[in-house]
Amino acid sequence: MSEHSGSSSFQAAVPALKTRRYRALLIWIIPILAALIGVLMLISNTLNSGPRIRISFQTAEGLEVNKTPVKYKNVVIGKVTGIELTQDRSHVIATVDLNASAHFFSAEDSLFWVVRPRIGTSGISGVDTLLSGAFIAADAGRGGKTKSDFIGLETPPPITYGEQGKRFTLFAEDLGSLDIGSPVYYRRIKVGQVASYTLSKDGKGVDLEIFVSAPNDKYVSTESRFWNASGVDVSVGASGLKVNTESLSTILAGGLAFIEPKYSPNAVSAEEGARFELFSDQEAALAPPDGEAHFILMSFKQPLRGLEVNAPVEFLGVKIGRVVSVNLDYDPVSKSFPSVVGAVIYPDRLGKAHEKLVDLTGGKDDEEAAARLLATFIKQGLRAQAKTGNLITGQLYISLDFTRNAPPVTFDMTTRPLHVPTVAGDMDKVQEQLLAVVDKLSKMPLDKIANNLNDSLSGLKQTISQVNTDLLPQVGGTLQQTQATLASVNASLSADSPERQQLGQLVTEVQRTARSIRVLTDSLSRNPESLIRGRNREAVSNDPEVSQATAQSQP
Repeated sequence: MSEHSGSSSFQAAVPALKTRRYRALLIWIIPILAALIGVLMLISNTLNSGPRIRISFQTAEGLEVNKTPVKYKNVVIGKVTGIELTQDRSHVIATVDLNASAHFFSAEDSLFWVVRPRIGTSGISGVDTLLSGAFIAADAGRGGKTKSDFIGLETPPPITYGEQGKRFTLFAEDLGSLDIGSPVYYRRIKVGQVASYTLSKDGKGVDLEIFVSAPNDKYVSTESRFWNASGVDVSVGASGLKVNTESLSTILAGGLAFIEPKYSPNAVSAEEGARFELFSDQEAALAPPDGEAHFILMSFKQPLRGLEVNAPVEFLGVKIGRVVSVNLDYDPVSKSFPSVVGAVIYPDRLGKAHEKLVDLTGGKDDEEAAARLLATFIKQGLRAQAKTGNLITGQLYISLDFTRNAPPVTFDMTTRPLHVPTVAGDMDKVQEQLLAVVDKLSKMPLDKIANNLNDSLSGLKQTISQVNTDLLPQVGGTLQQTQATLASVNASLSADSPERQQLGQLVTEVQRTARSIRVLTDSLSRNPESLIRGRNREAVSNDPEVSQATAQSQP
C-alpha cells in the first residue's frame, strides 16, 4: 500500500512541473517578440532614414519640433526634430532629419529657407502658410561633397537650381534702385530677374548676377546691350514731351532691359557667365562704340553756374563727350578765380570725319597725333564756349566751334591733359555789352543835361506864351482879311458877275484875232505875191477861209 501510494504521488508531480515551465516560456515570448519588433523597426527606420543636418537661422519664428516639415516642390522630404540656441545666442540651430530618398539635399551647395508670408518686388508669396503654418523649403544643389551644417537663407532665393536658363554678370557704377528679384526685360517682355549683387573686387562698382530663363536665354548675344530701365524717362524735345518706361513694376521696384543693336550682324549666343556693362539708359546703351577717350581741360573766366558733371560736350552740334569735373582755380596775376572744366571726349563719335582725320595724320590715332591735329584746329580758330542749353532751367553745355577773328593763343602740345583755349559765350558777350552801355550811361553828365533841358523847356514855355499873347491875335486878323479877299474873289468869279462877262468877251475877241491872223498867214502862204501887187477882188471872194473869217468877224 505504501509503495503504491508513493509511486502515485511522483507521477502526479511530473505533469505539474511541465506546466510551470510551459507557462514560463509563454511569459518570455511576449517581451522577446516586442524586442524583435523594436529591433526590426529600428532597422527599418535606420534603413529608411536619411542624413541628419543642422540649419542655422536668425530666428525660430514659425518652427516647431516634430511638426514643421521640410519640403521640396511641396513634397515632404524631412522634419524638424530639434531647435536650440547657439552659444552666443545670436542664431538658432534647427536639427532636421531628412528622408532616405532626400540624401542628395545634404550636398554642400544645397539651400534652405523658411517659407512665410512675404511681400517683395515679385509680388506676395507664402500666402498658404497662413493656414498650414510655416515650413522649411529646400533646393538641391548640383551634387558633389556633402556636409551636415548649413546656413539658412532669410529670404527665398530668386532662382533655384532646377530652373532652366543662363546666368550672366553685369557691371555697373552703382546699384541704383535695383534689388534681388528686379525683373529683366527683352522687348518689354519679362525674361529673367536679378539673382544677386556684390561690390566689385576693386570697390569701384557693383557686379550684378542676372538669370534669364530658357528659352529666352538664347536672345542674349555677345553684342547685347543692357541698361537700367528703372523709373520714368521724361524728355522734352522739338516734338514735345515724351515719357518712356518699361512697365509699372520698373517704376516701383526697378528693372533691367537688354536688346541687340541692329548694327551687330556677327553676334552669336552668349555663353553662361558672360560679362556685360550696364548702361544708365537706352540711348547710352545703343550708341556706337566710343573708342579711346581723351581728357581735356578748359579754363573759363566767367562764372559757370548751370554747368554740371555729365553735361554734354559738342563739336559743331555733335555730342562727342561729357563734362567730368568743374573746379575753381586762382590766378595771382589777375587776382581772379577762373573755372577749370575737365571733359572726356571720344573722337570716334565723329564717324567718317574721324577716319579722314586719322588718314591726314598718317594713320596714327594716339595722343601725339590728336595733339597735333588739335593744334591745327586751334590755329584755325577752334575755341571752347559755355552755351545755354535750356533757357528755362539755365543749364549749360560746352561747345567746341570755330570762332571768326579769334585772337591767337599759345598751345602747348606736350602738356597732359591738353588745354583747349576758351572764349566768352554768346550770353556773356551780351552781358558785357549791356554792362558797357550801362557804364557809358553812368559816365554821362545827366545832371547838366537835366539842367539844360529844364532851361530849354523854360525858354520854350516863354516863347509859347509870347506866341499866344502877341502873334496869335495878329495871325487871327490876317486870316480874317484873307477870308474877306477870298470872298471877294469868289464873288468876282461868279457866273453873273460883270467881271466874268467882260472876261468872256475878252476871250472871244482874242479868239477872233487869232483866227484872222491864221487866215492872213494862210493867204500869204498861198499868194506871197499879194504882199507886192495885192490880191484881186475875185480871188478874195473865191477864198472860202477869207469869207468864213469875214463872216465870223462881223457882229
